[in-house]
Amino acid sequence: MIGQTISHYRILEKLGEGGMGQVFRATDTKLNRDVALKVLPEAFAADRERMARFSRESQVLASLNVSSDSSLSGALVLSKRRSKG
Repeated sequence: MIGQTISHYRILEKLGEGGMGQVFRATDTKLNRDVALKVLPEAFAADRERMARFSRESQVLASLNVSSDSSLSGALVLSKRRSKG
């Protein structure tokens, strides 16, 4: 995925991977800022429990006013302003 663009996020590097998906450092080309972008596998869209967890995470981040979530090309994406450290 490095070098690809998903919606308005340009993927720069992989930061990690876990049970919910992969996390990448990306550039939000609309807002010109670094973000951490979580990409979930398509198969998760059919798993109610995983989608509920993803939704809760999105809501928590939205309450901090630093995130957005959407469904793009079948992949579920969650972005969060990236903090160094």
